[in-house]
Amino acid sequence: MQTVTATELSRNFRVMLNRVEFQHEELIIMRNNTPVARLIPDTGAMTTEAAFADIYRILPEEAGETWLADSRLEERIGEVRDPWAS
Repeated sequence: MQTVTATELSRNFRVMLNRVEFQHEELIIMRNNTPVARLIPDTGAMTTEAAFADIYRILPEEAGETWLADSRLEERIGEVRDPWAS
């Protein structure tokens, strides 16, 4: 993964985009020495298995732990919540 500034990206957008598309590089975009975005190559059509295998890069670790705990709660099965109730 290479780090580029937002200014460098805007000045060389075509070159950077070609690197992502053809060389399958990932770019971390920095603004004021802070990472603000990541530019990654598109994988095209993705299977469910591939999407879940890649989800660790997107979600924070505590989100995965919460999802796992929620998925194991049997009493939630069949429970219907009224979305308009407050």
